[in-house]
Amino acid sequence: MSNKLPVLDLSAASAGPEARARFHEELHSAARDVGFFHLTGHGVTEAETADLWRTMREFFALPEADRLSVSNLNSPHFRGYTRTGDERTGGSQDWRDQLDIGAEREARVPGTDEPGYWWLEGPNQWPAALPELRTAALRWIDRLSGVAERLLHELLTAIGAPEDFYDKAFADRPHLHLKLVRYPGSAPDGAGQGVGAHKDYGFLTLLLQDEVGGLQVEGSDGSFIDVPPVPGAFVINLGELLEVATNGYLKATNHRVVSPSGTRERFSVPFFYNPRLDARIEPVPFAHADRAPGVTQDDRNPLFAEYGRNEIKGWLRAHPQVAARHHAALLTEGALMG
Repeated sequence: MSNKLPVLDLSAASAGPEARARFHEELHSAARDVGFFHLTGHGVTEAETADLWRTMREFFALPEADRLSVSNLNSPHFRGYTRTGDERTGGSQDWRDQLDIGAEREARVPGTDEPGYWWLEGPNQWPAALPELRTAALRWIDRLSGVAERLLHELLTAIGAPEDFYDKAFADRPHLHLKLVRYPGSAPDGAGQGVGAHKDYGFLTLLLQDEVGGLQVEGSDGSFIDVPPVPGAFVINLGELLEVATNGYLKATNHRVVSPSGTRERFSVPFFYNPRLDARIEPVPFAHADRAPGVTQDDRNPLFAEYGRNEIKGWLRAHPQVAARHHAALLTEGALMG
């Protein structure tokens, strides 16, 4: 992996057969060899982005009492505000605070014979002191869902698969997830973990990052490479389900965020494009299946074909206080795996 991720222009997919073919070649290579790239030509305007940044910064500028009024400790659905240091990645403390937002739905309480992952569907929490946040966040989810759907179709086409193969998995109730994240500078103990090294659970992540930087991607030699922001671009990475779906041909890559130095703040907005919680991710037929190396195995992080089982596993590990308050039964291995 070079020190500079590929920059791909999604608008090339609509610029005629030759331009689309070149775009597919570049997309194929980036998804197979790196699992990360920058995406321009997505159609999201500077004005739309500026509106989200403004509203997000207003949220984090609210008094702590207003932010804590929507604490995720109140939500069995893991929605709401997480104080700095209350999330864990790889068992270690992440030095960031954030607001977790999903598709706005009624609470679903799973029955005794239903998987616990249904707890992940439910309402968001919105701060009364900033009512415009609801509009801005839900509009962003809707806008990026369209970009992600188009990108997934192009990616499947690029590897010689039917572009609509996973449309049913996303139909009706896709599990869409948005984070508004602030990294408030270095931790008091000097630790640099803004968020620890990890792979994303689902299909695609579209990240908007500010000019500060700090995102790093793991290279083939195990070292981490800086991903400086590209103006007007999203950073795209593939999740573990695409690796599973292609038997390891497409790559889910470890990444992390190093905290900014001193008291300098960093803001980022990751959007996770994921299928229905109960979707079973069948292997996709594609032209290069005979070259697939197999899925990366990690005994500490078993992967399941049913998407929701991967998702709930991650939330329980990342937010132990929410898990202990609302989901003691799910913390047993049998409940989590079953």
